[in-house]
Amino acid sequence: MNPAVFRLILNLWPPFLFAGIRVTEVAERYRRARVELRMRPWNRNYVGTHFGGSLFSMTDPFWMLLVLQSLGRDYIVWDKAGEIEFVKPGRGTVRACFELDETVLAELRDSAADGSKVLRWFDTDVVDADGDVVARVRKQLYVRRKRGR
Repeated sequence: MNPAVFRLILNLWPPFLFAGIRVTEVAERYRRARVELRMRPWNRNYVGTHFGGSLFSMTDPFWMLLVLQSLGRDYIVWDKAGEIEFVKPGRGTVRACFELDETVLAELRDSAADGSKVLRWFDTDVVDADGDVVARVRKQLYVRRKRGR
């Protein structure tokens, strides 16, 4: 699928649309994605900062989507685990960038070549307008080459 169309679909996806999450970029060949979350009354917590669930949601699917699109139909890619560390209160617009390196893809292909499952962690920082880290998110992916391929 064309990355621009993919980005449009993600922006219209109700969990993102109604949470105020906006995908600003999906690069050609799915090697990078950029996402932002604007402060809205419905994604603000009791003390007036970004709701932690919204911060996690804005990062949730991207490593899986980028790896899945990059490896192609011969692979199974799932989210296995996730964790978030809240570093400082998030206010205003916060952003996250996901950059998928070719060497990581090569490592995944090599490790899964014999049909073995591969577990790999990916890290992302959510930053505010000043570039300060608001949250650190880690996602673990499960990758396996499909049997019979």
